[in-house]
Amino acid sequence: MIRDQIKTALVAAMKGGDKAGTAAIRLIQSAIKNRDIELRGNANPPEDDVLVTEVLQKMIKQRRESITMYEAGGRAELAAAEQAEVAVIEGFLPQQMSEDETKAAIDAIVTETGATSPKDMGRVMAALKDRHAGQLDMSKASGLVKARLS
Repeated sequence: MIRDQIKTALVAAMKGGDKAGTAAIRLIQSAIKNRDIELRGNANPPEDDVLVTEVLQKMIKQRRESITMYEAGGRAELAAAEQAEVAVIEGFLPQQMSEDETKAAIDAIVTETGATSPKDMGRVMAALKDRHAGQLDMSKASGLVKARLS
């Protein structure tokens, strides 16, 4: 489980004196805990690794947006700090699908659902998320689906 890997990495970072890594891993744990609290009482919470993967992907997206803004504002040192956090977070994500694999999965779902126009994008994205949620970046997949259906 990804949670166990995170706990083990935190202990290793603390023992190794890696302050930046320790801080990033603590941020990850905090975000996961917040998500757990949000889902309390939910009748059917997602599988644990799916939940953790969603949290990690959201954190990466936030940091990439921050990096873009810092670079635009001329704050290279802050952008570098965010990039270091992205590297730590990405270390816990499962292996991501390549662009070719993503296109193949999209083609299979488009064929299966009979999608023909951008109006069908919601159905294709829902099926893609159900089958490959932890394996691909949904924002990149969205662009590929849009291009495929156009």
